[in-house]
Amino acid sequence: MRTAVVVGAGIGGLAVAGALARTGWRVTLLEREDRVRSDGTALVLWPNGVRALRALGLGAGLEAIATPVSHTGVRRPDGQWLVQPRPQPEDRAPVVVHREDLHDALIAGLGEQAEIRTGVTVKGLRPAVDRPAADRPAVTIGRGVVEADLVVAADGVYSALRPALAPGSSVVSSGCSAWRAVIPWYRAPQLAAGQVGGEILGAGYRFVSASLGERGSAGGSSRGGIYWVATAAGASRPEPPATQLTLLRRWFAGWPAPVGELLAATEPADLVQQEVRELRPLPPAYGFPVGPGGVVLLGDAAHAMPHHLGQGACLAFEDAATLCALVRDTVPGPALVAAVESYSRLRRPRAVAMVRQTRRMAAVLSARGRLALRARDATLGTISPRLMGSVAATAAQWQPPPS
Repeated sequence: MRTAVVVGAGIGGLAVAGALARTGWRVTLLEREDRVRSDGTALVLWPNGVRALRALGLGAGLEAIATPVSHTGVRRPDGQWLVQPRPQPEDRAPVVVHREDLHDALIAGLGEQAEIRTGVTVKGLRPAVDRPAADRPAVTIGRGVVEADLVVAADGVYSALRPALAPGSSVVSSGCSAWRAVIPWYRAPQLAAGQVGGEILGAGYRFVSASLGERGSAGGSSRGGIYWVATAAGASRPEPPATQLTLLRRWFAGWPAPVGELLAATEPADLVQQEVRELRPLPPAYGFPVGPGGVVLLGDAAHAMPHHLGQGACLAFEDAATLCALVRDTVPGPALVAAVESYSRLRRPRAVAMVRQTRRMAAVLSARGRLALRARDATLGTISPRLMGSVAATAAQWQPPPS
């Protein structure tokens, strides 16, 4: 039987492990933490991410938990519209899902052919140069190794496997930190679902919110509530969550609704802080033939980028769908090696294009100082729709390769 080792049980690792298992691969999923878990926030998925999940066989589960994002306008902190909200074509409209709902769907999709091993620290790859060419790839865990025909490095921005494959790629700060939370509707009784949603841009600050269903019901999510993301320039904060929440309320004081209401309704335990990091430069390849199989990079291990365009998870699902389509009917040997090489040829140009657009948006969002802000505000109404339209068009064009 064909075997695969997936390193990392995040959403990308779970997605690819389940899809491989459902197509006849025996999969071993290695996770460093003592259990496989998700944080209590949410995730915005653009149409390419939705299409990728459907290609992975998870479309029905996604429809049960997804809520369409209805508000996409952009305002300044004084409430003035920079980009008026406008309806989006159905094929370009994003959806929002609670991460725990998505996590549950991915776990349910693993099936019996996937074995999860938690508490396993992967040290690296068995050096191919020290082994006969016929040897299969393997990952080192302590004093032992785990061999497979295919190794998938889905272990995030600080991947333990990437240094052996792309030593020139470094993890660097994107110059900002983000805070996320989902709060239940009952904590914000003054807000209606129609008042929640959209984006507000300030001098080095950004606030985005989205509804997880209508008040009084869970909507598409079994958990429901209101999802928000606050971004601020600078490094992550070392203070306790209660102090971080106090800082957020100070930084965003006076911003238009629903910012103040959402921060007031947030409790310290709701906060999930993340220092935003990225890879520079991107790895030169994403697929590396080894013996009769190979190793591939997937998700943040391949193309970690700032969250400004919401494409990180979507690209991870694209990676998974592409890989699974390519290896579905292959066997170890020349066919699997060719599939690994094809994965790299298909995925790297796609990632390069999305990272380039993300960095363009980062330059717009990082404007600080009176003159820079005035210039940004004067041009954002033109730049943002064009850039977002380009992103939406690029995302909408993606299709999984035929299996």
